[in-house]
Amino acid sequence: MAALLAAIMGLLLGLPLGIPGLVLGPIAYFLGKAAVERIDGSQGAFGGRGAAVAGWVMGVVATAIGAVVTLVWLVIVLVAVSGTFSG
Repeated sequence: MAALLAAIMGLLLGLPLGIPGLVLGPIAYFLGKAAVERIDGSQGAFGGRGAAVAGWVMGVVATAIGAVVTLVWLVIVLVAVSGTFSG
């Protein structure tokens, strides 16, 4: 469940800001991956594999979106700063 929550927050905050997706995405990925391994190793004693896989996959997506949005913000800031000094 923690992986799914971290992934959702990474997506929600990563879309407008970028950096939270870069932080929460890998956390969700590793939490989800570890949970899937524990669930598979429990031989059916633990449930929640679907939520763990969803958190794992959404963590990858949050990381990718966070990286792209951060890059876009960086380009915007660099263009704005360079335009200020050249004028």
